[in-house]
Amino acid sequence: MMLKKWEKLPPELQNEAVRKYYDILRKKRFSLLLKRIFDIVASLLMLVLLSPLFLILAIAIKLDSRGPVFYRQVRVTRYNRRFRIFKFRSMVQNADRGSQVTVSGDSRVTRVGRFVRKCRLDEISQLIDVLRGTMTFVGTRPEVPKYTEQYTAEMMATLLLPAGITSLASIYYKDEAELLDGATDTDHVYVEKVLPAKMYYNLRAIEQFGFWRDIKVMLMTVLAVLGKKYQGDYVAEGNAEESEETVNAV
Repeated sequence: MMLKKWEKLPPELQNEAVRKYYDILRKKRFSLLLKRIFDIVASLLMLVLLSPLFLILAIAIKLDSRGPVFYRQVRVTRYNRRFRIFKFRSMVQNADRGSQVTVSGDSRVTRVGRFVRKCRLDEISQLIDVLRGTMTFVGTRPEVPKYTEQYTAEMMATLLLPAGITSLASIYYKDEAELLDGATDTDHVYVEKVLPAKMYYNLRAIEQFGFWRDIKVMLMTVLAVLGKKYQGDYVAEGNAEESEETVNAV
């Protein structure tokens, strides 16, 4: 997982804000190599071990509602490349014709989909993407193009690495749907409120990038799925009140 030379990056990534993060990652070549080796070995092993679960989920999804087993939405990954993500379908077919963010109690979510989402099982099919190299275990969650097109120059730095299955931002915002409840324009609220907060953690993760830090985030993810609560330290611009419970950066 070596970085491209600066001059080989897409033009939209060649800006001064990104250069800071590029120089940090350029010095972490060994960690980047370990990261890719781990992705290949771990994803292959987990795909074999979880194959019975994949079969059970596929049957349940097909019996519950019409449509394909996998939801192959177009997302954005490393170097601003687009790819079709593998996710077990948890919503009715053609649900993405509406808003591309989900709120709690969303009527588009199927019966099986509610269980799948609650247990985060829709994400395990992304092991296929990790093995392919379009994703990694720990990294910025892959956004749809309509949101990456609104990235600031600095946010583009998150595209120096493959999109990830989990991250600190994902842990702190695992109940993201609830945050969007009641919003009349969920897309606007997501771009103006949620995305900047998540990017705060995603950019800091690049500054502190390291293989063992990735392992720690994966362990935190497991605990979060099991019910452990984590509170971030992000304070929205214009809001001077700090959260009473903050978590130090890992």
